[in-house]
Amino acid sequence: MKTNRTRSQERILSLLKTLKRSLSAQDIYLELRNADQSMGLATVYRSLDALKREGVIQVRTLASGESLYGVVHKDQHHLSCLECGMSIPINECPVHKLEQELQHSHHFKIYYHTLEFFGLCDRCELSQSQQQSINR
Repeated sequence: MKTNRTRSQERILSLLKTLKRSLSAQDIYLELRNADQSMGLATVYRSLDALKREGVIQVRTLASGESLYGVVHKDQHHLSCLECGMSIPINECPVHKLEQELQHSHHFKIYYHTLEFFGLCDRCELSQSQQQSINR
């Protein structure tokens, strides 16, 4: 779907494509300001929302509640530690077939999906176990 994008939307999309990583809205705001392409934080949020609805960027919400925005390349799957915030990418997609079935059965165009499992990484689990042993 070809859309007329605003200059702000184009700048944000260009930044995300150039950096090739996901950023928070605040980080996008700071990156643009540092590149002398300053815009208001509210404009950043409005532009991100429009780009998300267009299906060209995707949003991933971390366990902390922070949202990260990135260019849609492929579906994202992660194991996320609730203690330290470490995020481990999962390369296989356990729901790809379901996505195709849902698109067909509900006549719904899916741009992307995310799958996130929350828990403790090995290091934090060990630390927590040691702390519990000390407290007993």
